[in-house]
Amino acid sequence: MSYLLPHLHSGWEVDQAIVTEEDRVVVIRFGRDQDPTCMIQDEVLMSIAEKVKNFAKIYVVDIDEVPDFSNMYELYDPCTTMFFYRNKHIMVDLGTGDNNKINWALADKQEFIDIIEMVYRGARKGRGLVVSPKDYSTKYRY
Repeated sequence: MSYLLPHLHSGWEVDQAIVTEEDRVVVIRFGRDQDPTCMIQDEVLMSIAEKVKNFAKIYVVDIDEVPDFSNMYELYDPCTTMFFYRNKHIMVDLGTGDNNKINWALADKQEFIDIIEMVYRGARKGRGLVVSPKDYSTKYRY
């Protein structure tokens, strides 16, 4: 499903997407297009893109094609989603300990919309860290 989402093919395009967007949150999914986890995430992103278009812009970056950000953002997971607002990285406290990014496929569409909305509201108020509406620390129940 990633072919339905706008792709960024170079480091310059990623920078421009982050820098030039003034009023909306930039959501970037870093990963490999053929990875099963990314496919799940891309399907969710594609399905919510129309619903969040007023306050978020969604992009996809293949980390094999654009390796520039792998070290900078520590992109070691198969699928990583990050949020930016007015050229600033917005961190999200999901209860997992890693506030920089979402490093799993969030399959629930409404949960993802809620997270993007919280990022947007918090970022507009000048917050660099927003708290997720749901705690994901117990995502894996053993």
